[in-house]
Amino acid sequence: MRLQKYLAHAGVASRRKSERLIEEGRVKINGEIVRSLGTKIERNTDIIEVDGRIVEIEENKIYIKMNKPSEVITSAKDQFNRKTVLDLLSIEERVYPIGRLDYHSRGLLLLTNDGEFANLLMHPKYHVPKTYRVLIAGVPPEGKIEAFENGLMIEGVKTQKAKMVIKNVDQKLNQTLVEITLFEGRNRQIRKMCDRIDHPVIDLKRIAIGTIKLGNLKEGEWSHLRKDEINSIVNLLNNGPTGHSNIGGV
Repeated sequence: MRLQKYLAHAGVASRRKSERLIEEGRVKINGEIVRSLGTKIERNTDIIEVDGRIVEIEENKIYIKMNKPSEVITSAKDQFNRKTVLDLLSIEERVYPIGRLDYHSRGLLLLTNDGEFANLLMHPKYHVPKTYRVLIAGVPPEGKIEAFENGLMIEGVKTQKAKMVIKNVDQKLNQTLVEITLFEGRNRQIRKMCDRIDHPVIDLKRIAIGTIKLGNLKEGEWSHLRKDEINSIVNLLNNGPTGHSNIGGV
């Protein structure tokens, strides 16, 4: 196996970022710094280190979905000692979140120790849809919904096409519940887009990632993905823009 592929499988970073780590001299094989991207390793005999830490591929693949509460950090640890999503788990295996939900956002979050699966799911070329139930201030007119869906300039870059569907209007409180689907994942993107059309977010909850749905999980609860859920998202990736993703189901 090539070194950069091993690092990606181990969840260190994407293949491209793993290549940068190698070129920067941060990776060792059996105690020796390696800078060649073509280097091949033997998983069962070679010792791989990144920044002095031994890196191993987890043989027991774990796939978890969680209903992340508000005011919980999507991270392994937090410098301010705030609660993280890993604090909600009760498993021995080391896993990490796939993507992020910001501190005040709620809903579906996936976690795994399968680095290749995580990197493919986050890769922009697959355009994996993510669906959110969002409560916004005011009632957006058709023109603003159309602008939202066709793309908005956020921090100098136009967003990809999206979808916004009105689910309920509360005239008394002057609030609207909408369902938003994105095909990219920029930092605080929905909040910034809603601010851009002058209908700021009051509450945000992710309800689906590709074919995986939040379902009946209560806030703070989690469960292992079922085989059919894993296979459904693998099929989605395998049928993406490249035609295949080189990963298999279970």
